[in-house]
Order: sequence, then structure tokens, then C-alpha cells
Amino acid sequence: MSDTQDSASAPAAPRSFPALRHPGYRVYFVTSAIAMMADNIEHVITYWVMYQKFQSQTLAGFAVISHWLPFLLFSTWSGALADRYDPRRVIQAGMLFFMSASLGWGVLFVTDALEMWHAAVLLIIHGCAGMLWGPASQVLIHDIVGAAHLQSAVRLNATARWLGILMGPAVGGGMLLVLGPSAGILVNVLIYLPLVLWLWKAPYGPRFRTGTPPPPRAVRGFADILATAREIAGNRTIVSMIVLAGGASLIVGNAYHAQMPEFAYDLGHGDPGLAYSALLAADAAGALTAGIVLEGRGLLPAKPRTAFVLAMLWCCAILGFSITSAYPVALGLLFAVGFLELSFNAMAMTLVQLNAPAHIRGRVIGLYTMSALGLRAFSGVTVGVVGGMIGIHWSLALSAMVLLATIVVLSAFAGARAVAASKD
Repeated sequence: MSDTQDSASAPAAPRSFPALRHPGYRVYFVTSAIAMMADNIEHVITYWVMYQKFQSQTLAGFAVISHWLPFLLFSTWSGALADRYDPRRVIQAGMLFFMSASLGWGVLFVTDALEMWHAAVLLIIHGCAGMLWGPASQVLIHDIVGAAHLQSAVRLNATARWLGILMGPAVGGGMLLVLGPSAGILVNVLIYLPLVLWLWKAPYGPRFRTGTPPPPRAVRGFADILATAREIAGNRTIVSMIVLAGGASLIVGNAYHAQMPEFAYDLGHGDPGLAYSALLAADAAGALTAGIVLEGRGLLPAKPRTAFVLAMLWCCAILGFSITSAYPVALGLLFAVGFLELSFNAMAMTLVQLNAPAHIRGRVIGLYTMSALGLRAFSGVTVGVVGGMIGIHWSLALSAMVLLATIVVLSAFAGARAVAASKD
């Protein structure tokens, strides 16, 4: 597909929440938000138990690495599975991994047999579950809504993720208090079931696609990464969006979340309470607001230049947060961080999907996911490790400035390529 065939080639979409006009997408939106909530409930319960039992900073660090490293190593492989097989079944496999992890935690909690190596294995299983779910989910929503409403579906999919992230700690904390960790984590197994059961008979996937299906390609593991990269190398839109997402993930990512207690202390709210919780929830609230506002008004159609501008503004918001000493300003800037993060990430994913060749769409999505999420495994170095040497305020500010300069250069390069292509 030519890289000039962006979203403008798709039919005009209705202005307000067009993806929700599809009954199938409405069900998927709700059930995936519930599953994401269950994912975060597991984090709340298991992280609390691990801290109480082991009080190990090493295990806490491994929890972050094990969450993102599977995305880095296996996302393209996961996308290849979604190309070759039914994406519904790949998602169900991911849900079974989630359920197995929760069940494993529950059994070990009940028997009081949890050891550190058990926790490490279950954390890896949980990370692999998310890796299986991610690319296949994007392939499935393309099947559900088609190209015309794809940007709406991608933005709402990201909104469902943030909704689950917001609801998970509240529900998980309640379950921890009312049921205790053992019963709470076992009940959590059941929360994944609505998505699993709906996918069983949902009328989407390869059997329901129109036209002549492309010949199935073998799943070749790491060789798919190089093969997919070669196939999309001439498409400036896909390449620039993958590099944009990867740069944001590697240099900044979400590493500042882990440093929030120190930021809160420096802002005068270091004790647990509503003010500290508000800092943790501000970017999630901004992301939810972005999903509702942008979809409700049909704003910001997917264009590469717009994605670059939104990412630059995101860097500026993070830079502002890193240097401010005023709590209300910090809260507002974190809200803007969440709003802009959902906006540019959803737009980048939409552009990648719209420009990806149909026969390798899952692989291209997997390559994007590897870049956008997998590289977060290393953002703790740029923000956290460097922060230990020069302070977290300076390390986050420096990371934001480096990323901003990188995006400016990438935007100029992509624009120059676009001008050159238009003259050919």
C-alpha cells in the first residue's frame, strides 16, 4: 500500500463515537474494559502481598521488567499469530494466561506456600498474557468496525484501557479489604470470563472477512521482525509512527509513575492521602477525558503531522511537571500528560493500521507494539537510574528535552520525505 494512502482514503466517519454504532464493538469495549480492570486488580492484590511477605525492591523491579519485556521480545510473534489464526482465539489464550496467573496466586495464598520464585514465574505469565492480548485486539477491532471507523475504535480501545486502570485499584482495594487477598484474587479469575465467553461466538475474524483471503504465512519467530521491517521500510507513515512511539517509550515511557512518591513529597504531599492519590490518578483522568472529548466531537483526524505535534506537546507537559514546585500546576500538567498521551498514541496506532498491508497487518501491529510498549522496560534507566545520580526532577526534565529534540528531527525528516515523494 502506498504511504500516501492515509486516513483520507477512508469514508468520512460520523462525528460522535462512530465505533460505538457497531453493536459488536460496544460489547467488546465493555468486556475489554472489565478485563483490563481485572488485570489491574491482580496488580493491587499481588503487589501488596509481595511487599508484605518479601519487602524486596529487586522483586518489585522484576515486576516492572516482566510486565514489559514480553512485549519487547514477542509482540511481532504475537501479531503473526493474529495474522495466521483467528484473533479471537489468540485473545482468549491471553485471557487464559491471565486467569491461570490469578488462580496460581490464589492457590499459593491459600496454602501459604508463596516463595519468591513462584512470584517471578507468575509475573512472567501475566506479562505474556498482555503480550498475546495486545496485537490480536487491534486486529479484531479492525475486523469489527472497518477502516472508516478505525480511529474511533482505537481511541476508544485506549480509553477502555485507562478506564480499567482507574477502576482496578479502587475495586482491587475494596476486594482486598472485604474478601482478603486469597478470596479476592480467586474471585478475580471470574472477572475475565465475560470477554472469553463473548469471543467464543462473536461473528468476526478470518471466516467472516469479505474478499479473497491472503495465503497464510508461517509464524517464524524472530525472523518475522526483520521480514516485517523490510516490507514496511518504504512506508514513511508506518516507519515514522513506529519510531515516534518507540522513542517516547524508551526515553520517557511511564517511568515517572514509579517516582511519584518522591515528586509528591517535593510538592508537599508525601503522606498517603487524597492529594497523593490525585497525582497518581491525574494522567489517567486526562486520558479518559481525551477519549470522551475527542470521540464526542470527532476531533483530530489521524495525520502524521498532528501526531508529531501532539507528541511534542506531551514532552512539554512532562517537562513542565518535572520542574514545577506548585501542586495545583503539577496536577493540571499531569492531566494534560494523560490527555496528550492517549491522543498521539491512538493516532499513531490508527495510522499504522490504516497503512499496513492487509496480509501482514498483525505483524505490523506487533512491531508497533514491540516499539510502543516493549521499550518501556528500559525507560526506568533514563528516568530512574539517572535520577539516582542527578535527581528525578532533572532526569525527567532531561529525558523530556531529549525526546522533544528527537521528535522535532523525526518530524522534519518525515516531512522532507513526504515532499520528495510528492515530487516523484
